[in-house]
Amino acid sequence: MKKVHVKTFFLTGAFLIALSGCITIGSPFDSDDFSWITRNKTTKDDVYDELGEPFRTGVDSGKQTWTYGYYKYTLFGSTRTKDIIIYFNNNGTVDSYVFNTGFPDEKEKWQNR
Repeated sequence: MKKVHVKTFFLTGAFLIALSGCITIGSPFDSDDFSWITRNKTTKDDVYDELGEPFRTGVDSGKQTWTYGYYKYTLFGSTRTKDIIIYFNNNGTVDSYVFNTGFPDEKEKWQNR
């Protein structure tokens, strides 16, 4: 009997997602200006204070990374995504970062810099 309820729950959820046509993952973050990030000076605490809990953490070429992402997937229309990956030095300061966006207004702004 429990299997029927679980199956019904998932089918209902899938139907509601399809009906809404939109899935959002992550949290929105301000991407107007990253001048607050200074290489070899901005700390993990500074990043956390500004952006909150990272969406993902990992390692790239021995450097710890924090990723913040906001992903809006739609069944109809354009998918919009943005993320920032911050690379940290061993001493906990920012080494570098990469920002990418698929939001049209942000793309235009960043392309014209």
